[in-house]
Amino acid sequence: MNKKQVLQRLQNDEDYYGEFGQQYLSNSNISTLLKNPLALHTKRPKTPAFVVGGYFHTCILEPEKLESFKVIKSKTRNTKEYREMSGGELCLLQHEVDDILLMRDKVMENDICKDLIQGSQTEYEQPGIIELFDNNWKGKADIVNHEEKLIIDLKTTADIDKFKWSASKYNYDSQAYIYSKMFGYEMLFIVIDKSSHQIGMFDCSPEFYKRGEEKVSKAAEAYDLFYKTKDFDPKQYFISKTL
Repeated sequence: MNKKQVLQRLQNDEDYYGEFGQQYLSNSNISTLLKNPLALHTKRPKTPAFVVGGYFHTCILEPEKLESFKVIKSKTRNTKEYREMSGGELCLLQHEVDDILLMRDKVMENDICKDLIQGSQTEYEQPGIIELFDNNWKGKADIVNHEEKLIIDLKTTADIDKFKWSASKYNYDSQAYIYSKMFGYEMLFIVIDKSSHQIGMFDCSPEFYKRGEEKVSKAAEAYDLFYKTKDFDPKQYFISKTL
C-alpha cells in the first residue's frame, strides 16, 4: 500500500485503533513502552475520562457523530437504572453531557478559538504516518490549520494552572514532537478547565519539543529491544539505577 492508501484506511477509527493500525506505534504507546513494554499490546479498558474527552472532541469537530454515544439519565454509574440501560458498556451520564456542551459553547464563544478551529483552511481528525528512530508511527490530529500553519489539539483539564505539569505527565510533549514532524507545523493546545471553564492556549517551546523527542527515542529503544531483537528474553531484563 502506498502512503495515500494507508492514510485513507487510518481515517477510519476501526482501522486506526484496530489490527491495521497496530502495525504502527503512536503517542498513546509512549507511557507503556517507557514503563512496561511487555504490556504494549494489552487492551486497556475505557475510563469515564476517556469517554468524556471523546464526546468533547466530537461535539466540536464531528457533531454529526454524537448519536454514536449512549447517554443515560442517571446521577451516577452505580444505580440500577444505569446498570440495566448500559448493558455493561461504559456510557455517558446526562450531567456529563450537559457539562461538555457548556464547555463547547465557552470555547466556541471565544473569537480566537473559533477562528483557529473553524478557519477557512482547516481539516479535522487528520491521520498521519512518519518514520522516527527506525520505527513507523501514526497519529491523528484534531485540527490542522493550514492558514496559521498549526496543529491544534483540544484538551480538558481538572486544573488549568497545573496544565504544564499535566503536559509532561500525560506525554503531550512527545505528542507535540511526533505531530510536528508528521505534519510539518507547530503544535498548539487549546485547553479548557472543567470546573472554572477558563480557557488556555499553550504553544510549545524548543525545550518542550526536545523533551518529547527524548521520550520518543527512549520508547523506540524499548520497542526495538523487546520486539525487534532476535532471541531477546524479557525474563532476563531488569532496570538498573543508582540511588
